[in-house]
Amino acid sequence: MRDLLVSDFDYELPEELIAQEPPAERGQSRMLVMDRATGDVEDSHFSEFPARLREGDLLVLNDSRVIPARLYARRTLRREKEKPTGRIEVMLTEPAGDNRWHALVRPGRKIAIGERLVFPAPDGSIALEADVLERGKFGDRLLEFAPVNDFLGILERIGHVPLPPYIHRDDATADRDRYQTVFSREPGSVAAPTAGLHFTPEMLDRVHQRGVEIAWVTLHVGLGTFAPLRVERVADVHLHRERYSICSETADAIERARAENRRIVAVGTTTVRTLESAALRSGSGLITPHSGDTEIFISPGFQFRLVGGLLTNFHLPQSSLLMLVSAFAGRERVLAAYRHAVAARYRFFSYGDCMFIA
Repeated sequence: MRDLLVSDFDYELPEELIAQEPPAERGQSRMLVMDRATGDVEDSHFSEFPARLREGDLLVLNDSRVIPARLYARRTLRREKEKPTGRIEVMLTEPAGDNRWHALVRPGRKIAIGERLVFPAPDGSIALEADVLERGKFGDRLLEFAPVNDFLGILERIGHVPLPPYIHRDDATADRDRYQTVFSREPGSVAAPTAGLHFTPEMLDRVHQRGVEIAWVTLHVGLGTFAPLRVERVADVHLHRERYSICSETADAIERARAENRRIVAVGTTTVRTLESAALRSGSGLITPHSGDTEIFISPGFQFRLVGGLLTNFHLPQSSLLMLVSAFAGRERVLAAYRHAVAARYRFFSYGDCMFIA
């Protein structure tokens, strides 16, 4: 059998099906229901999600909170004859300790090691300053920020919502709320765990009333979730590290569900990656409370140890997330379901509709 190629996970998607705005009200999304065993699909609505769950299921959600990670900077001029540049976009991607952050800088061609970037506040004062320590490929930079009190608080004041690149507009005030789950608690993501965007407090109450147990993990989503895969073979894919944690209450809930043979349903691919990373870490042992980094790449052939159901949004062609879903339900079945979704005019990606696979 030949090696799988990244191009094996392609599909045609009309541009107009990429959702540019959230639905008028949170939770008013369509839901494609897929039988994991047969590939059969059924058109539904997210309002019907509780009815698709079983009494005794354990529903696990990612409570990471998106930070306003898109910043705008200007260069400091170090030489008298140096020409000023226009606005520089800086997207924070991952903390690196000691006031340091990995970032994508655009346009990055002229931003060299040793440069100092300044980040103005709305009133024109300088809110942050950072030195460029390292330069990588594709606009990657390592920045060291001058120490300040309440760095995240300053980001809230001067930063912008890091909408993904396929949303072709500037962020708006409404995105501060809508590109955030209602249960977000732990700041650190630079992209939303989008399957969770559909939930309202009322929906969580309905799930609980169904007899479903709810638990939380934290995985801070990095921009690697949108990064194009720059290899041809799936076997050559390597993902960025992402930080995750599982608290004692969730570890206990997982172990009870396993002992009682109850289904574990993950909300979003980030939750899948957290749960399956924990399972791999434990081997055949117990899931224990812990924090760590994961680079887990889930593609067809992966053996799922915990996850038995998945609520997820629709994902980019040739993406690692589409490969994860294909590992869970089969590549041919998933691509057939996506073709159905395109024909039925579902809305795609972060602000789009969802899919429940069980």
